[in-house]
Amino acid sequence: MSSIENIDPREYFPSPEAEIIQVTEKTANDILMNGDFIGGHTMPWGSNYTFMIWLSIEDGKCIRAIYKPRNGERPLHDFPTGTLFKRERATYLLSKKLGWPNVPLTIIRDGPYGIGSVQLYIDCDPRITYFEMRDTLKEELAPIAAFDLLTNNADRKGGHCLVDQHGTIWSIDHGLTFHPTFKLRTVMLEYCGQQISAPLMESLESVKNAIDEKNDFYKEMLYLTSELEIEALMNRLNAMLINPTIPILDPNRDVPWPFV
Repeated sequence: MSSIENIDPREYFPSPEAEIIQVTEKTANDILMNGDFIGGHTMPWGSNYTFMIWLSIEDGKCIRAIYKPRNGERPLHDFPTGTLFKRERATYLLSKKLGWPNVPLTIIRDGPYGIGSVQLYIDCDPRITYFEMRDTLKEELAPIAAFDLLTNNADRKGGHCLVDQHGTIWSIDHGLTFHPTFKLRTVMLEYCGQQISAPLMESLESVKNAIDEKNDFYKEMLYLTSELEIEALMNRLNAMLINPTIPILDPNRDVPWPFV
């Protein structure tokens, strides 16, 4: 399966008058939190409202970010209404605690359409998805498969795996995570039955300890999810420590739609 087309969709993106610059995560945090919205446009894919926005920096410069307002979330029968933006932030926090996978800096703030998640935009060719990477980057993609099991990701599409110009792989679109009932749906079926590597497993202990100690990480995760969902997260974590294996999934049921 391939998602490559002839024309790069980025060629159709509008451009701001300000100069777009690349910044480090440390610098980006303040801009995401406090930068002024100076424009943007809708993104042409996704079932919920998703915007590419431009946040101003002094001297006529800006950065790009992805804004997902709570008010633009499509109601679902199995996830509490108006919670997906919080789950985007929660997965970012968990990835930082683990040290893997690479999830773009994600914060919560008010925007033109109300409160929502704001995530640092990763410039990449959207035509290159998991399906173009899986044959040559199998080891590099493995942390995403393990992360999806831990977060109970119900929507791992091929387009939710990105590779930037430096060859770094990123994981995005985590709104359907942390449900207390097992809902893992993924296109990464090649990892089913495979062992999770020892280095990844070692970092699970840091999450377990942070939750047991009820530190600041735990408190923010609890605010972003719920006690029931944190308990379910711990149950999955403990199960992974006992049996560090990606489960066998049903390819007729446990896959998202569309695939990309």
